[in-house]
Amino acid sequence: MTYFCITPSLISSLVTLFLLFAAASCASKVVDVQVICAQARDPKLCSSVLNSKPGGAKGVDLVTLAQYTINVARVKATKTITLINSLIAKSGGHPKAKSHYQTCLTHFNKDEGALNDINYVQELLKKGDYFGVGTAASAVITDVDDCITGEDPEDPSYPDKSNLPQYADVVQKVVDIILIISNYLIQNSYKIGE
Repeated sequence: MTYFCITPSLISSLVTLFLLFAAASCASKVVDVQVICAQARDPKLCSSVLNSKPGGAKGVDLVTLAQYTINVARVKATKTITLINSLIAKSGGHPKAKSHYQTCLTHFNKDEGALNDINYVQELLKKGDYFGVGTAASAVITDVDDCITGEDPEDPSYPDKSNLPQYADVVQKVVDIILIISNYLIQNSYKIGE
């Protein structure tokens, strides 16, 4: 006769596995795109971005939606850097313009600017640090704002007639979506701990 014996370590392992699965499924809760976008600075752009996810956004968990939005932000920031490099090349005879665009490049670059912060947002998302995701996303918005309006409120902003302000605005609006999603992720992770 064979007996099936459940050892305490097996029970402990099964309980731990169940709790990890429950925590992961709660942290990645699904929230309707309309609910997210109703809070966005630009609800129409938000809806367009989230619904452009291959396969659609309906029923997609928050972590997957955040990852997709981070990728969109990275693409938008990279295109902005390409535009800034082009503007620097064209501003040869205008020292103020060249200085402004070089400063903007610093605020967008992958070493210390918005693109670097976007990569950090992704790293924090993978670690499940949703509070950190929100903090790093806020840093991206600050980087972009410093490019457009300047770091010092006392200094007048450069009267930029190029497409850069529009590109920068789109980056900020996409990152705003990440902030909203991170707030939902934070709320859901607190519910797990209750």
